[in-house]
Amino acid sequence: MSLASDVKNALTSAKRLRLPWWGVLCIIIGALPVYWLFDHFGRLNIALPILNVIAVLAFVLALMQKLRPHAWFWITMTVIAALHVPLILFIPWGARWVPALGIAAIDSLDFCLILWILFAVGKFMEGRRPLAGERDSSRGLLK
Repeated sequence: MSLASDVKNALTSAKRLRLPWWGVLCIIIGALPVYWLFDHFGRLNIALPILNVIAVLAFVLALMQKLRPHAWFWITMTVIAALHVPLILFIPWGARWVPALGIAAIDSLDFCLILWILFAVGKFMEGRRPLAGERDSSRGLLK
């Protein structure tokens, strides 16, 4: 299966995920202290980008549950999260209002890019799978 079809299948399954009303309420209540904390330190302008990155990463984690047992998945997610830190800290975030459609477009692009990276790393880590009955040379086992 190609990388493009993997990402397309993941996007299709992402469209089916739904968050119940109480989940939305918990997210809103959980976000309020974040806004208060950033307002207290005078950096309210970066609260929304940080919450958006957390939401996108959490959505990817929820979508890719089958990859959680793999160490390469967690290493890749850690690197992706670490790459978001300089983006948030060094981009000059204005205090002006940004349309929701613009924020959704940026978050969607970020989500698709993360999925593409995860599937590319997964294909690299997967390598060539032995055929049925073929000896796995690394373990000396029959597959």
